Amino acid sequence: QGKFTLLRDTRTDGSFLVHHFLSFYLRAGCKVCFVALLQSFSHYNIVAQKLGVNLAAAKERGQLVFLEGLKSCLDLLFGEEEQPGQPSPLQFLSTSDLRALFDFVRVSLTPADRDSWKGPVLLVDDLSVLLSLGAAPVAVLDFIHYCRVSVCCQLKGNIVVLVHSNEDSEDEENELVVNSLCHHSDLILWAEGLATGFCKDVHGQIKIIKRLSLRQAAEQDVVQIYQYKIQDRNVTFFARGLSAAVL
Repeated sequence: QGKFTLLRDTRTDGSFLVHHFLSFYLRAGCKVCFVALLQSFSHYNIVAQKLGVNLAAAKERGQLVFLEGLKSCLDLLFGEEEQPGQPSPLQFLSTSDLRALFDFVRVSLTPADRDSWKGPVLLVDDLSVLLSLGAAPVAVLDFIHYCRVSVCCQLKGNIVVLVHSNEDSEDEENELVVNSLCHHSDLILWAEGLATGFCKDVHGQIKIIKRLSLRQAAEQDVVQIYQYKIQDRNVTFFARGLSAAVL
């Protein structure tokens, strides 16, 4: 409880981690607020069904609060409101801050009297889209800071955020946000594409960084590196050099 997990991908697609955490927390009985800025609800629902989770049913019973970012952007830009009289969570498209998005998260995860969920979880896929939509890096970092205070500290919940990064990129704003989040994360799962290129038996490697130094200044971070292969319904992990292509 109270943990901030950063999902980072470089030269590959780390969305399989998002699908894992979404299905994991729903099966665990947690209340999930999913800020989906990258794909539609139907996309996530199809993948979740392969993992044994029904997102539509989770929405109906109030366990899942789903913000479909792409649709909300279009509704806001073309002047259509899903619920007239209520401000859109993506008001930052016409203003300078992400306060409306934070209020959406806070209200969604604040437990009601009749709620029996085990704990609140904020899941964001992916944070880099906010920068592409015109949000300033400082506003994005402020949004995450306030979410950490509200969800992690006050509600004793968890936050999982995906960001794209490219060490050779000229997108300084995105790299600023990524590096700042790395310094504040309790756990970093960094998916990277293979430097040698495509391989049918190894789709990439994942670096697991446990930020012990965040809690105790004298401690060293624990780093573990595995390679992985994405299959239809799961992901296989193995030590480097032990894939089917080698053995």
